[in-house]
Amino acid sequence: MLADVPRPTATLVAELAAGALGSAALLAALALGLGLGPVGLVAGATAAAALVAVLVGAGVDRLGPAGRVTLARAVLGVGVTALVADPVSVAALVACAAVALALDGVDGAVARRRGVASSFGARFDMEVDAALVLVLSVHVAGLLGSWVLLIGLARYLFVAAGTVLPWLRGELVPLFSGKVVAAVQGIVLVVAASQLLPAVVAAVLVAAALAALAWSFGRDVVRLRRAAGTHPVRVRPALAALVTVAAGVLVLVALLTPGDLALVGPLTWVRLPLEVIGALVVAVLLPPRARRWAAWAGGVALGLLLVLTLFDLGFSLSLARPFDPVRDAVLLGNAYDFVAETSGPAVGTVVAVLVALLGVALLAATGGAVARLARIAGRHRTGALRLAAVLTVAWAVAWAGSAQLVPGVPLAARDASIRTVERTLAVQDGLRDQQAFEAEASVDAYRDVPGDQLLTALRGRDVIVAVVESYGMSALDDPALSGPVREVLADGERRLGALGYDARTGVLTSPVAGGGSWLAHATLLSGLWIDGEQRHRDLVASDRLTLPLAFHEAGWRAVAVAPGTTKAWPEASFFGYDRAYGAADLGYRGSRYSWSTMPDQYALAAFDRLEYGRADRPPLMAEIALTSSHGPWAPLPRTVPWEAVGDGSVFAPADGAQRTFESIFTTPAEQVREEYRRSIEYSLETVVAWTERQAVQHPERAPVLVVLGDHQPYPMITGPGASRDVPVSILSRDPAVLERIASWGWSDGLSPDAGAPVWRMDAFRDRFLDAYGPQP
Repeated sequence: MLADVPRPTATLVAELAAGALGSAALLAALALGLGLGPVGLVAGATAAAALVAVLVGAGVDRLGPAGRVTLARAVLGVGVTALVADPVSVAALVACAAVALALDGVDGAVARRRGVASSFGARFDMEVDAALVLVLSVHVAGLLGSWVLLIGLARYLFVAAGTVLPWLRGELVPLFSGKVVAAVQGIVLVVAASQLLPAVVAAVLVAAALAALAWSFGRDVVRLRRAAGTHPVRVRPALAALVTVAAGVLVLVALLTPGDLALVGPLTWVRLPLEVIGALVVAVLLPPRARRWAAWAGGVALGLLLVLTLFDLGFSLSLARPFDPVRDAVLLGNAYDFVAETSGPAVGTVVAVLVALLGVALLAATGGAVARLARIAGRHRTGALRLAAVLTVAWAVAWAGSAQLVPGVPLAARDASIRTVERTLAVQDGLRDQQAFEAEASVDAYRDVPGDQLLTALRGRDVIVAVVESYGMSALDDPALSGPVREVLADGERRLGALGYDARTGVLTSPVAGGGSWLAHATLLSGLWIDGEQRHRDLVASDRLTLPLAFHEAGWRAVAVAPGTTKAWPEASFFGYDRAYGAADLGYRGSRYSWSTMPDQYALAAFDRLEYGRADRPPLMAEIALTSSHGPWAPLPRTVPWEAVGDGSVFAPADGAQRTFESIFTTPAEQVREEYRRSIEYSLETVVAWTERQAVQHPERAPVLVVLGDHQPYPMITGPGASRDVPVSILSRDPAVLERIASWGWSDGLSPDAGAPVWRMDAFRDRFLDAYGPQP
């Protein structure tokens, strides 16, 4: 299969080995003497490997004396490339470039004197000059602006134009003025790179050189057009080239896109994927038919990996974790519900169809892209192998030096291979986790405790668990958010304190962030760590004693108020509720705000009407979900007098210049953060006002409250790397209730101190049952 790959002669091998050793020695000297870093070494090694690879395929037996001079210039160009990638010494960069330019006329003189001038030598000399000018233009562009790149790209753009306009590839008699203009480019760029001239003067000088270059190329275009008999335009080769480039870009995007939004940046895709090297070798070795099938199979698999990575990005944005295909499939349905409920069923259906079509399109596109690139590699085996060799050198140097352009993201990439392994292991981990969960759930110290021995220290008291959506520690610790939120809490402490309430506050670590509220609720109530849908399904199929069920068995009426529940909720019976109120059961007739089906004030007023205000009831335990602080946090309802709440009709469409909730994706992050803060203030203020109202109207049965957040908001609000911690407070007018938790070390008041203990959320059930059960 490799018989058609030409073998270089021994003479050429020796010459190229000398060039490679010279490049290695120069790079070593720059590293040891000037501190050239890993990125510079990678760039230099890649340039040296590309130089050798090109010359191996040049079709010549030897370079000869003139070619060796050009090779020496190319070695200096390797040093320039390294110093442009890692500019540790301007003086060294200028010196290497100046010597390389000074030797430009030497190789031609040697060729003429020895009588060995050749078309290869002239082409080799020209390509070294063009590459050196391109590298220098990259460096100077960093000093003067990206427009300088036009100098380095001019020749390559001219060659590319010849694909569409073949008459541009005609023969031209070189003009002396053209040679002068070409030589001036390198000199001017070296002068500008030295930074000896003021920036304005350097810019004028480089601009003049660019103008001269444009004149020279323009004149050549006119000469070629006049010399050509016809002037055809060939669009198909250009389109084919663009399709090939697009295929390569898609493959690189699929291989290099990280699953964490925090790692995405302009340089994320400027890396060296190991998988490309292996694919090139496989494409060369396989026969055409096998290559075609393997390419399509690998491409579709790569497309699937890209789809999963895109889900990872979405999950990192919304839930601060990667997507788990096994455990998170249910969340796709929840995402549809979110869009359908906020923008209408038609929009939800359209979005779902578009997402499905995009997924299929990505699978087909990556399959076709890999197949196209494999076919090209198979037709150009020698070139494919040389490219694989160059990439191997670059990857090995990057890996050995731990080179990074983005902190934490290695330049020597193998992301696709790692993610594939991780996905495979995740499935196995999911199976093991299910077994581990069964073992955890089988141990329950309270399962067989009689009801009359549960929660004895709370007998006769109403207990309200108010869960504030998205109320995380960032709302209390982030300087941009915490001031107003803590003021609301401080004001609540004063108002409730005047009515005899006191509070203790700690911190819980939620199993989720950004979303998945039901998993946090299940963790809190069950005492088991529920961080995925599989655990949730296993939980509700078990006989676990939950907090509501414990209250129910101890004689309380247990109810849930869940305004965010718009469908049947069969799990309510597992948790032990005597009655669960969803959105349709609360009788709301007002406008919808944000994602929430109703304002928190209405939900609490409906709870009063349906349950709390009844005179002939037993002690009540209620879990109430306060959803006005659920994303996207706008628009926000206004507060009305409690007597005016009624059926909610008073809550008309939002007043003023509040944005619609659909606009969150086009709203500046700072504005969204501000709206999040205001929604948390609203929910906390509403809880305080409701508690205040109960203490005044029914002082004999003022409730004990547990107020907590379910999870942190989206990373858009918290920033990357935020914890999953949420505040939790217990409020009571009875000092004996708070005395039972004195050993917990929680802070006084509604805000946790910096040293407040942090527990996992699954620890709360056992600690609560232990604190308020029989004690010796």
